[in-house]
Amino acid sequence: MAFPHRPDAPELPDFSMLKRLARDQLIYLLEQLPGKKDLFIEADLMSPLDRIANVSILKIVLLGQTPHQEYAIHCHSMRVRWCLRKRESMEVRGDEYVSCDEWAFSLLPLDVDLLSMELPEFFRDYFLEGDQRWINTVAQALHLLSTLYGPFPNCYGIGRCAKMAYELWRNLEEEEDGETKGRRPEIGHIFLLDRDVDFVTALCSQVVYEGLVDDTFRIKCGSVDFGPEVTSSDKSLKVLLNAEDKVFNEIRNEHFSNVFGFLSQKARNLQAQYDRRRGMDIKQMKNFVSQELKGLKQEHRLLSLHIGACESIMKKKTKQDFQELIKTEHALLEGFNIRESTSYIEEHIDRQVSPIESLRLMCLLSITENGLIPKDYRSLKTQYLQSYGPEHLLTFSNLRRAGLLTEQAPGDTLTAVESKVSKLVTDKAAGKITDAFSSLAKRSNFRAISKKLNLIPRVDGEYDLKVPRDMAYVFGGAYVPLSCRIIEQVLERRSWQGLDEVVRLLNCSDFAFTDMTKEDKASSESLRLILVVFLGGCTFSEISALRFLGREKGYRFIFLTTAVTNSARLMEAMSEVKA
Repeated sequence: MAFPHRPDAPELPDFSMLKRLARDQLIYLLEQLPGKKDLFIEADLMSPLDRIANVSILKIVLLGQTPHQEYAIHCHSMRVRWCLRKRESMEVRGDEYVSCDEWAFSLLPLDVDLLSMELPEFFRDYFLEGDQRWINTVAQALHLLSTLYGPFPNCYGIGRCAKMAYELWRNLEEEEDGETKGRRPEIGHIFLLDRDVDFVTALCSQVVYEGLVDDTFRIKCGSVDFGPEVTSSDKSLKVLLNAEDKVFNEIRNEHFSNVFGFLSQKARNLQAQYDRRRGMDIKQMKNFVSQELKGLKQEHRLLSLHIGACESIMKKKTKQDFQELIKTEHALLEGFNIRESTSYIEEHIDRQVSPIESLRLMCLLSITENGLIPKDYRSLKTQYLQSYGPEHLLTFSNLRRAGLLTEQAPGDTLTAVESKVSKLVTDKAAGKITDAFSSLAKRSNFRAISKKLNLIPRVDGEYDLKVPRDMAYVFGGAYVPLSCRIIEQVLERRSWQGLDEVVRLLNCSDFAFTDMTKEDKASSESLRLILVVFLGGCTFSEISALRFLGREKGYRFIFLTTAVTNSARLMEAMSEVKA
């Protein structure tokens, strides 16, 4: 489902300029140093660097091979600490010196509508450790975008981190007001959202094709390594996944149940095009070879790869009893059969299916139930440590601190909390509300929010995944991503007005903001272009859901994220036991 855009849909900005800026600055830094140089690159930077500047232009040699060597370390501004540690560890002779420069690269275009800061550590650093060092980097990135593409007339945000980033960004804008003054906005709306506003969506298994590829093979920096089981050879192949891959672009947003049918039809169409060669005269054959054959071979190669990927996904998911897993997740989202779902998680732990998967399911149970009852919390924790080892004990502490896996306090049953919240939102004493809500920190209130925003669609009959009716299709029709529903509701209202109760249930009363200052300068086309900024990571499920919403409402969404994430990455970030 490529989601063909309506004829009146706005054009996306050209983000290739961001790549050119980063590449030119890196080359400039390298050229400023005379003579022979060693370039040390942190492993995590190799993939982003490959997307910006062809690695073949960078000659990397072993340290200390020649006398009078000049050592230069160039790095992403976000890796300065690593650079300094590396610099200190070097054995530098008296006639040598080390130069340390900053490569201020912060925005990597992964696709025509997706920008990443490639900061996977952002989630743990901020949402677990409370480290605010990356917030200025976010503000700088937003300032760069407004400098290149004009001011953002309408700004909305929710979350503590979103508000801090917004305020720092606004300070930068005021200091350099001349840079964007008088510019016509290209992007009409910007929405900043903290990951902890919606943990549930990130914890769910992905079932759109791009999300499943990420969950199964790990998409890294917009590309994926397909192994021999996919390539049908003895070699692995690194494949770039973006809109330029025409086969992938048509299936990336599809529910997985539709993908095989599409690929089969595509294969038949491709064969029909090859079969046209029969009966051609010499001139027609010459035109066919020169104009069409190369494209058909490329499409055939991509088609074979994605068919191989689908087959591999099917084999792996069948082994994991994927249907039973999805059924359990849907029950948790809807609040049904909680006891049976808890038993399923216990069985999952006992069979030692996967420590990360077991943690994910425990967290999903905790958040949807507003914390586990003490008996279940102790039982699940004990079983987990016995099954996977006591070294995971600190991980439970991290999950509790982050609000991902909590234990209900006495009197904090789901019904009691909903009743308490319901009373608070009708109480006019503002001070009382603030005090009482601070005591509910780290509680999800998911069930109450779900009812308010209609996150679980009521469907008569079977949900038709071939003709989606709403964003819930990205989870098989069972659940509309909370983050995406919030964005939809705010855009409809052009503010948080009317969403007061939802904001309070999210424990974000002090951190939801609207800024509408420059709308008079914006064209009607730019007002239908929306930049969504995910602080702490976004999933491909959320991207697919918002692409669908854009098609339905006549919007075009652009995504900026600190990193692309999924449930496994979220759990690994919290884990003290490294794989």
